[in-house]
Amino acid sequence: MVTDSSGVALKGVNIRLTSTLDTFTIATNALGTYSFKNVRGKDLRLSYSMISYQIATKNIPNFDGLSNILVPTVRLMPQTSYIPEVKVTKIIPIIYKDDTTQYNLAAYSFRKNSLLEESLKQMGFQVMRDGSVYSNGKIITSVKVDGKKFFGGDVITATRNLPTDFIKYIQVIDTYGDFSEQSGIKTNEPEKIINIVLKEDSKRILFGQMTAGGGTSSRFIGSVGINKFNDGQEFSVVGSINNTNTSLFTYGSPNGVGGRESSMNDIGDYSDPTDGLNNTKALGFSFSDKLSDNTNVSGGYNFINRNNVTEGNSQLTSYYYGYKILTKDEYVNKTNDFQHRINLEFDTRFKNKDILKISPILSYSYSKANSEKNTDLQNRTITNKGNYLDSTITNNPNAELNVFYSKHFNKPKRKLVANLNVNANSFRTNDQILEENIIIDSATAIPSISHFNQRQFVISKNETNTAKASFSYVEPFFEHSLLELAYNIDVNQINSFRQVQQPYIHTVLDSTFVIDSLGVNYNYLYSSNKTSLNYQYEPNNKFRVNIGFGVQPLTLTGKLPNYGDSTYTYNNINLIPSAMMKYRFNDEFDWQINYQGQNNEPNFLYILPIIDNSNSRNIIIGNPELKAEFVNKISTTFRKSISSKSQYLEANLAYNFIRNKIVTDKSADGVVQSTTYRNTDGYYDVKGFYVFNSPFINDNFQLDLNGNVDYYNYPSFVNSYKTSTQQILSSHTLQLRYNYDQHLETVFATNYFVNNAVYQQPAKSSITTHSYLLSLGTKGYLNDYVTIGAETSQRFYSGYDSDVLNVNPTIINAYIEFTFLQNKMALLRFQGFDLLDQNKNIGIYTEYIGNDLYEARNNRLGRYFMVTLNMRLQKFPKK
Repeated sequence: MVTDSSGVALKGVNIRLTSTLDTFTIATNALGTYSFKNVRGKDLRLSYSMISYQIATKNIPNFDGLSNILVPTVRLMPQTSYIPEVKVTKIIPIIYKDDTTQYNLAAYSFRKNSLLEESLKQMGFQVMRDGSVYSNGKIITSVKVDGKKFFGGDVITATRNLPTDFIKYIQVIDTYGDFSEQSGIKTNEPEKIINIVLKEDSKRILFGQMTAGGGTSSRFIGSVGINKFNDGQEFSVVGSINNTNTSLFTYGSPNGVGGRESSMNDIGDYSDPTDGLNNTKALGFSFSDKLSDNTNVSGGYNFINRNNVTEGNSQLTSYYYGYKILTKDEYVNKTNDFQHRINLEFDTRFKNKDILKISPILSYSYSKANSEKNTDLQNRTITNKGNYLDSTITNNPNAELNVFYSKHFNKPKRKLVANLNVNANSFRTNDQILEENIIIDSATAIPSISHFNQRQFVISKNETNTAKASFSYVEPFFEHSLLELAYNIDVNQINSFRQVQQPYIHTVLDSTFVIDSLGVNYNYLYSSNKTSLNYQYEPNNKFRVNIGFGVQPLTLTGKLPNYGDSTYTYNNINLIPSAMMKYRFNDEFDWQINYQGQNNEPNFLYILPIIDNSNSRNIIIGNPELKAEFVNKISTTFRKSISSKSQYLEANLAYNFIRNKIVTDKSADGVVQSTTYRNTDGYYDVKGFYVFNSPFINDNFQLDLNGNVDYYNYPSFVNSYKTSTQQILSSHTLQLRYNYDQHLETVFATNYFVNNAVYQQPAKSSITTHSYLLSLGTKGYLNDYVTIGAETSQRFYSGYDSDVLNVNPTIINAYIEFTFLQNKMALLRFQGFDLLDQNKNIGIYTEYIGNDLYEARNNRLGRYFMVTLNMRLQKFPKK
């Protein structure tokens, strides 16, 4: 037995036994006792040690292997020890806790004056060429600085303006929104946001940067950004003008007109992902301040003008019973967009701890678009060739108000939360359409030739008013339980007017007549209200379960005032169960499974009761009798992290099935196709996703794996016969990053993507396309002032129906940078983009659904060389 000086038994004393043949180590139990078994040697020596006590020893000479021996009680005397200074040799870079992943920037080695975007790559984030940021396979939707939105939460503004030197931590947070966070009932899907925690000496600083550059092919770029932080106050101004598809902020990104959203499939792809050529001008400012100790105000103004020119060609193959229609288009689309947006947010916390947030938003967009298309349609006997010209002017003012209120009660966990969102939107278009076709019919021995000409002026006005309100009252229910009574109402009213005018033949251009059969005056109302009861049980921080049930009546009503008030009405009551269970095995391993149900309102363009023949060979017919879809989703997710090894694993599996899915119903007459819409059952999809991050070999290597496998069963109708398309989309990406101190950064990536679609009707057929990517990027620091870099990606396409899409583009970019002046505030960069000039023809897009195989290729930015000068300025306050 081992005791302290007062005779109290000691637990956890380390005891070491050695003999001529043995070495054992053991610790005392709660009673202070211990025992050794199978001791064979002689001359036993026992040592006793414990922090804050003196080491004691016992010798047992001439031990002859007796079966049992009792060692007398050992008393340990206290000892005061001096512990010298402890130096931390390694800081844990990543800490996983609940819904937050924290990155400690002190654990990384970054180049001085580097911007956050470059540092995120080094920390394992996926940063796409368009500036989109992904963490563990999920896109970052918003950014905060010290808990407040920076530039309205704009991700690109933060990553391309904030210097890494200012930042202490980066927190990636799974947020459920204000409503769920305040009510405490978390059943919705979270979004990932970033909260940037500044160093104490960087909370009061003025900083900014300016960039100017020019190059071959008339390429240019200019940008400016000025930011001021002052202990919670923030003011920022940013502006950009360029034709290189570059942006310092999201609202100025060229993605949009002619663009496509980035995805994890783009990792390692050094091509420019934006379709067409863009000339972009953008300007914006934002601010945040405290009006009082309990009230914060923030807001901003954004403006963007984007001029896009996209040239391309497409091929559409539509299969019908006994024949197919092949459509080949060559087109030029020109768009000039102007967008304005003003936003404000007032955030007040009253003395009684109630919370009130008021967020008004005003926006206005104006657009001019011109499209010119040469079309060639063919079936077994008919050839239709022609030109299609479309000129469109669009006006779209919008006003939105969001009000959030959370009532505080003295009783813990009792909550009353409400949210109101109202929106008024006006969308007006003026179209001028000119169509000229030559039709050759070879069904007879002597082919017949006819001509078709059509000119239309189309005026459309859609006035939309929407109101959504949510209320939640949460009451503690027994111990560890919450009971929620919730009510949600959604009202959407649309007044639509469409008038089609056609010029009189053989008269002046301004003389027109109205085609009543192609116009409409339609009043539409969608309303739903849901009452639900939810129960949440959370006995500890390891386990949480939510069970709920809701009743949701809904009504869709459409009226035609000009046709005797003809009315279309659909009423339904949905019974909506919900469930969620989350179990945390330990601080670094959790598993979650949940079920959700919701209604999807029909797209208004699908239900508008008109015949749209503005394209005479592709007629669209609305169906005002469409019902709302009801979506059922079951998903499960598990996450495993090991902070000490900086490893993370996440896997997700989801199953969705939809009742009353809105699908297309297509028919054909010669080469003229008509499309309408109808409801049907039979749609479902299964989606799997995984992501794994880990150091590889040592901390200088970072391995990232991610992928997804999605299966879709999509029903549709061809000539009123039901058919279905089964589609598998599978993508897998590997990225290996190597950092050697501050001398070398290298990234290798590879991606494989396969798209397999099987058509059941009119005749069973299939198509399988493949895309394979290999890429390598490297950056070397020759010294403190000179950096060189190069990146190359090789992509292979195969299996496409159109031969022009089966290409194998090679992209090579290179640059050299020089820093100079005091504190390296100036950076001169010489760069060459797409040295082999192969980026300009790889804007590939495909869609395989119903009886259609659609494939298109658009132009993109091609080779250019450019020199740019960047100046970075910062000023700290005097101490």
